[in-house]
Amino acid sequence: MIADLRNLWIEAFADTQETIDAFFTVAFSDTRAECILENGVPVSALYWFDCQCYDRKLAYIYAVATAKAYRGKGLAHRLLEETHGILQKQGYSGGILVPSKPELFDFYRQFGYETTTTVARISCEQGVSSVPLREITPAEYTRLRRVHLPEGGVVQEGQCVPFLQGYCKFYAGEDFLLICEVLPEELRAQELLGNAQAAPGILRALNCPKGCFRTPGKDSDFAMCLPFRADCPEPNWFGLALD
Repeated sequence: MIADLRNLWIEAFADTQETIDAFFTVAFSDTRAECILENGVPVSALYWFDCQCYDRKLAYIYAVATAKAYRGKGLAHRLLEETHGILQKQGYSGGILVPSKPELFDFYRQFGYETTTTVARISCEQGVSSVPLREITPAEYTRLRRVHLPEGGVVQEGQCVPFLQGYCKFYAGEDFLLICEVLPEELRAQELLGNAQAAPGILRALNCPKGCFRTPGKDSDFAMCLPFRADCPEPNWFGLALD
């Protein structure tokens, strides 16, 4: 089954083999996955990670995919509806997800999802001077992230951080917290919390010519939430999208 799920993932997404290996090695669990089978083979699948907001349990629904030969048959719609029912029975207060394309916001609104989180994206080149920063462990990052999270931010721990550890690095500065991919020509920050003005100095410190940083702001819609129960909070920040 895992091999079939990997093949479906490869067909649906333009991820590196490193990312796929990281997911199925450290993050996958059959207790946090649902799929639709055809002749014993998964043709539509999704996964989720546990997270929380204001101490309410949320499911971060991730990597919704349908095989090309089976698209247009309503399988993703059916899979999501079935998953929502399962999550509700398991005590989740709501589901949260990040549409991978702008047109998918309308798709997810069909189920009752509403946009609750926006982001700012900072694209810049390295500055003249660097800022002090240090690489930290995932455990330290998890601890410090709770300190830096804005009010209403979604706490993402569990298997999410070990998965990101497969292709990201974790840094802390005097007044910021960063998780990013450091590529030869570019830095891609999944999340910069704290002083966003430090971005050019971060690039200088890490010897990256340019970078793109995702940070709290109102530039564009980002995460959507669907309440399953009356106690579901409205998240104000969801940073660790696994894109």
